[in-house]
Amino acid sequence: MTDIVLTDVTKTYGATTVLDKLSLTIKEGEFLTLLGASGCGKSTLLKLLAGLELPDTGEIRKGGVNLLSQTPSERDCAMVFQSYALYPHMTVGDNICTPLYMSTMSFTQRLPGARWFSPSVRSHVRAAHAHGRKVAEILGIEHLWSRKPAALSGGQRQRVALARAMVRRPSLFLFDEPLSNLDANLRQSLRAEIRQLHDELGVTFVYVTHDQHEAMSMSDRIAVMKGGRILQLDTPTSIYSEPQHRDVAAFVGAPRINFLPVVRNGNNKPTIQGQLLEQLLPAGVAEVGFRPHAVSLRRLPDALKVNGRILQVEYTGTEHIVTMVTPEDDKITLVIDDGLGLRVGEDLSIFVPMEQCHAFDAGGFRLVPLCTAFSCAA
Repeated sequence: MTDIVLTDVTKTYGATTVLDKLSLTIKEGEFLTLLGASGCGKSTLLKLLAGLELPDTGEIRKGGVNLLSQTPSERDCAMVFQSYALYPHMTVGDNICTPLYMSTMSFTQRLPGARWFSPSVRSHVRAAHAHGRKVAEILGIEHLWSRKPAALSGGQRQRVALARAMVRRPSLFLFDEPLSNLDANLRQSLRAEIRQLHDELGVTFVYVTHDQHEAMSMSDRIAVMKGGRILQLDTPTSIYSEPQHRDVAAFVGAPRINFLPVVRNGNNKPTIQGQLLEQLLPAGVAEVGFRPHAVSLRRLPDALKVNGRILQVEYTGTEHIVTMVTPEDDKITLVIDDGLGLRVGEDLSIFVPMEQCHAFDAGGFRLVPLCTAFSCAA
């Protein structure tokens, strides 16, 4: 197995700790996404894997081999950048084939004009072009072979960058927010293409993004990061349905999850809007969260009732997104199919099945329930 294992990796810049004793195992052949807001350390982690940066402490091993003793060129990885990083004076074909030129030809053979005077150089170029065209054909850009990057659209440039990474057949692909410069429709299209590319190649992909839609739709596993640490490493389904930390629940999901504080009554019993929930909430609960899609306008048994006033009703074409404010001044978002009868300013009561709620303690960590009625927190 050629899993990549990071152990207690720390990286600082001056007085700022970017990665804080981070440990992570990247399984061979998986699509792993590093997800988090700007400054959480995900791009720094990618640079450490590529060898562009070295950690202050810790180890990075691949199949038992210490990567820290290897140069970037020895790590058998390819990196796709947010800015494409194409050579503007080269054609698409030469941009794609550059890694092959670097690996098969000497410095003098790569000099401008060398191919016109040396049969061996022309042979290397023909072989590189033959392989490069196959990769370009897979990505649907073979017809752009003779163009310069300035004549390409953003999506076409990104495909060229992908082709350049693919052409060496590395064992590890590193993606640093490659779709962030593209429009929404093109990003959706390329998400599917990158995932298909992973399935076809069967090699390890490590993908960095702040976009939860990219992470949820493409990944085998997601590492949600904050402050240089991994809050949760799990499948997209578990990240969404069983968040192990409040910050994970808040970051993943659209519209965002709702949170309501738990108030202790005179007998130190947990309540929400006066409802006594001692038998339904685990000990130490400080906050309850629930997804907007879990809300119902119908009275339900064993449900949390929340009262409020409607602030906004937004029609999206298939559903209504309603924003309401509670008497305690907490804003709640709900998503319902039929909201035509709802009016701004009206009072509203909503019901949330307790099994659709998530309990967190004062530190933001997920709590185990006391009863099966709160089974979603298991």
